[in-house]
Amino acid sequence: MKKTLFGIIILGLIASALVSFNSCSCGRNKAEVEMDDSTKLALEMERRLREEPEFEFVTSHGKMTIRLYGKTPLHRDNFAKLAAEGYYDGMRFHRVIEGFMIQGGDPYSRDTSMINSWGTGGPDYTIPAEFVSDYRHKKGAIAAARKGDMANPKKASSGSQFYIVQDEEGCSHLDGQYTVFGEVIDGLEVIDRIAAVATDRYDRPYEDVMIVSVKRIGLPEPVEQKESDDTTAAE
Repeated sequence: MKKTLFGIIILGLIASALVSFNSCSCGRNKAEVEMDDSTKLALEMERRLREEPEFEFVTSHGKMTIRLYGKTPLHRDNFAKLAAEGYYDGMRFHRVIEGFMIQGGDPYSRDTSMINSWGTGGPDYTIPAEFVSDYRHKKGAIAAARKGDMANPKKASSGSQFYIVQDEEGCSHLDGQYTVFGEVIDGLEVIDRIAAVATDRYDRPYEDVMIVSVKRIGLPEPVEQKESDDTTAAE
């Protein structure tokens, strides 16, 4: 009888503990658990945006959203830093080739009196090449321009100039030769609109194709980075 009574008491205590555990989840109510899950999601989103930041890229021919890659941190951080400074705002796409790519990022392109120097400007440094086999010249890929191999055997990238792939087949031969460091994730049609503009024999658009602004989405602060040397274009 005593054993039976003792067993009933133990079962009651276990049942009570289970009810208590389920109702408060070890001292945390349901709202607190959900808040923790929401916090985890927010932290994961922040981590992703730090590793692969996104930018609203506004042009005179429409808006694009771009994402920079985490496996090319030197190029990612340099672009983020320049964008935060407003470096790209007001520049032109100075070289446009339909069936190939569109190129920008030259500060000289703000000044029409320097048109013969477009494609040679940039900050006073280059960025070491960061070739990643996963990143190829697909449509919308963003890659760094650079000087040719004779003057630049290490294939170091321009400090600011970049190009955006319009045609994958036309650019596939550039894989492993120019650093691909990001991609357009929304607004691919803008690339086609820009690529379709009329150009002169130097591939310069007759009409102004402007980079209005490049603004980071979500997280404002870039990571600083700097190197040393020169600039210019994809060949």
